[in-house]
Amino acid sequence: MNKNFLYGIGRFTFKGKELGYIEKGSFDFGGKEPESVDVEAEQVPDAPVLSLAQKNGTIEPTFNLIQLNYENMVAVLGGTATATGWSAPAKLQNVEGEAVIDLVSGQTISIPNAKMIAYLSGKLTLTEVAKISCKVKVQKPEDGGAPYSITDTATGANA
Repeated sequence: MNKNFLYGIGRFTFKGKELGYIEKGSFDFGGKEPESVDVEAEQVPDAPVLSLAQKNGTIEPTFNLIQLNYENMVAVLGGTATATGWSAPAKLQNVEGEAVIDLVSGQTISIPNAKMIAYLSGKLTLTEVAKISCKVKVQKPEDGGAPYSITDTATGANA
C-alpha cells in the first residue's frame, strides 16, 4: 500500500463499537483552516507587520450512517435499545468517546475525545434508506495531548 495517500473508510469505531455501513460518498473531513489575526501599522500600508496565530487547523468529520440497527442508534444518538426497538433519550445526552477510523489505504485516524452530534435523516422511500447524519466534534483530550492523530496500521482495514 502507498502510505502517501489517505483513502477509503474500512471501519469506523466509536466508543469501542464498530458502527457498520457508512453511506458511499458521505464521509467528509470537514477541515477548517487555521485562524490568525493580522496586526497592521500606520507606517506600513501595504501588508500586516505581524500575524498572530489564534487556532490550529481542525477537522470535524461528517458522514451518514446507514446501518440502523438499534445498537448503532444508541451508540450515536443515545437513548435505549431493546431486542425489538429503540427509544430516543428522554433527557439531554452527551454521546462522547474515542473515535477510530481505519482506512483502506493502511492508516488509522484516532480521535481520543470525540463528541457525536447525530440525528435521524433521509427519506422513507423504496429507492433510499433512512440514515443517521453524524458529525464528530473533535475535542481536546483530558490529558492535554493531540486532538487527533494519523498513524500507519500494520495491515490496513481491508487486508
